[in-house]
Amino acid sequence: MSVIKIKDLNYWYPDTQKPSLDRINLEIPEGQFVLVVGGSGSGKSTLVRAIAGLIPEFYGGTYGGKVYIDDNEVKAIDRRSLIQEVGMVFQNPESQLVMTNVEQEIAFGLENLGLPNGLMKRRVMEVTSALGLSDYLHSFIPELSGGQKQKVALASVLAMQPNILLLDEPTSQLDPIAGEDILNMIRRLNEENGITVVLIEQRLERCFHLADRILVMDKGQIVYDHHAPEAIAHWAVKTTTPFIPPLVQLFASIGYPEIPVTVKQGRRILKSYYLPSNLNAQRSVTLAKKSEVMEVSREECLVDIKNLWFTYSNGEEVLKNINLKIKPDDFMVLMGENGAGKTTLMRNINGLLKPSRGKVNVLEKETKNLSVEELASDVAYLSQDPNDYLFLPTVQEELTFTLNNLGLADDGISQEIMTQLKLTPHAEVNPRDLSTGERQRVALASVLVTRPKLLLLDEPTRGLDYLLKDELGKILLQFQAEGTAILIITHDVEFAAEYAEKIVLMADGTIIAQGNKYEMLTNSTFYSPQISKLFNNIADGVVTIDQGKEVLRKIMEFNKNEVLSV
Repeated sequence: MSVIKIKDLNYWYPDTQKPSLDRINLEIPEGQFVLVVGGSGSGKSTLVRAIAGLIPEFYGGTYGGKVYIDDNEVKAIDRRSLIQEVGMVFQNPESQLVMTNVEQEIAFGLENLGLPNGLMKRRVMEVTSALGLSDYLHSFIPELSGGQKQKVALASVLAMQPNILLLDEPTSQLDPIAGEDILNMIRRLNEENGITVVLIEQRLERCFHLADRILVMDKGQIVYDHHAPEAIAHWAVKTTTPFIPPLVQLFASIGYPEIPVTVKQGRRILKSYYLPSNLNAQRSVTLAKKSEVMEVSREECLVDIKNLWFTYSNGEEVLKNINLKIKPDDFMVLMGENGAGKTTLMRNINGLLKPSRGKVNVLEKETKNLSVEELASDVAYLSQDPNDYLFLPTVQEELTFTLNNLGLADDGISQEIMTQLKLTPHAEVNPRDLSTGERQRVALASVLVTRPKLLLLDEPTRGLDYLLKDELGKILLQFQAEGTAILIITHDVEFAAEYAEKIVLMADGTIIAQGNKYEMLTNSTFYSPQISKLFNNIADGVVTIDQGKEVLRKIMEFNKNEVLSV
């Protein structure tokens, strides 16, 4: 029996010319785990909004076709009944949270259903234990990290015990360990409780192998639908679609006939070959050269943090004895669990927060004695949500506003930045009418027009597909080459492996390790990219896809020569 049935669904958002959903026909049986992939603006979020009954009632626009839940048209189901059947976790947790206290937020929906007090307490206990939120029950939600807010949003939905779970990038702000835990829990709910799951996710390395079925969307249409990840992988290779995990991309790029979808399968393939005895030695020499280039001494220090401690007004001590140096043209990534203090550290660097103890020196000036405005021309900061920066009618005005606000002349820099970020065609467009990736670039442009010496980015890859992340990475490398130091907070290990040079790992308000990416992103269970896990104990220091290709080709070439010599 199909629990979800969609017939001839078309939808246009208000004031748009192209349909966001175009002739969608789909049936999802009860208990199926469906993964929906595709680029930004392909219609993924709109599809799950339609299933949840939010379109067109909440978003407006023009709607055609029908959506059924258990043979009942969604339009005809009263809202109280629908929310008990269908639970949805939105891409942006802030848009879903209505209370100020974690326990109150999770209990809010249960109270509206009129459940007995004892049952509500039991459900709150269950979901908070499962999601690691037990210690935050009485926490003030605005003071939680982005990842913690994401967990609270998920908990509030799971507490309602829906039969259908719709998830729009539920792990986008979670650290690798928490992300794995959440996805495994969702898979367990699917397998053990029979809950139907429709998951949208951009970090496919986390979930590609978990799904029973994968849908690929493009321009509002379902362009591919298959139950086997391996089949999707082969199709993606033929059509050169980028929406495949790095592991799949690696084997596909060299034309390998068998495409693994898990590291386990990939290692089995590698172990079936004769591995060159000098492979590790060759990689070690290459790695040593790369590290040598990266560690070239630069005397000048852009940021010098000494013995930094920070305590919020509620008495919570978030940073403890932080010591860190950032040099010109560094490309550094801050990683660690949610709530480790990463964002707090970044805000101490740009002056939004002042140290409780210790010093933060930027360009040899102590930030405690400087205002945010005084730092803004040299230190650009982009927070987790680019929409926070967009409030003017056109892209051009967004950039001009920054310059005027800081008393800087526009000597052609706004046009130069728009050209670099490929925004010139959108100069007179309202930024809120642009796609996710385009809005990200506009927000980035609005802080780059000051020609900063240091660029601080908090979760810049959140919500970006593989194409947009690659685009962002190349843009950042370009600015780094021009002398801008870059410090990024991200849970995206794959992005850090491809583009960063240095990794700083934080936990419980302290820096527990730092070094180049070859030291930090290898031989780790969770903080390693797929490529590194594939070659663990086979070849040292392999963290990027290009490095993986280099090693894989050597293995293939070695075996080819061995066969020819027999």
